[in-house]
Amino acid sequence: MTFSPELEARFEKLLKSYPEGRESSALVPMLLYAQDEIGAVTPELVEEVARRLRLTPAAVESVVSYYSMLRKHPVGKYHIQICTNISCQLTGGEELFEHACRKLGIGNREVTPDGLFSIEEVECLGACSWAPAIEVNYDYHHKVTPEALDRLIDSLRKLH
Repeated sequence: MTFSPELEARFEKLLKSYPEGRESSALVPMLLYAQDEIGAVTPELVEEVARRLRLTPAAVESVVSYYSMLRKHPVGKYHIQICTNISCQLTGGEELFEHACRKLGIGNREVTPDGLFSIEEVECLGACSWAPAIEVNYDYHHKVTPEALDRLIDSLRKLH
């Protein structure tokens, strides 16, 4: 599998940051960086990362299946994760999720036909004090109202 020179350099720097014999600690960051570049954790990516870290593909696959931020299918350019766990639920997280689905015309883990947006209901974003919280790609948004979500989606849509 071939990656961009930038990703190869990132992998090299990452692997050097771990002591000899502990390179497998780079597994999750490597998968995340590669996912950002190719769009999803594919079987080919699992094989390549396993080879580079001297792990079995089954060991890599077990990590992929554990972490919700590692995805086997591509998401939209703007992946909207909406927390519906207890703090967010009590402050409107479920209603926010339903509102987003209606606005974009898609359901959980679906992608808009133009590939611009995807939505995912998540258990926790670690932002309970600022509920309801959402994450768009790697950017957090706190105390989000339906109106604020509409403005955010509209502003992202205007970029394209």
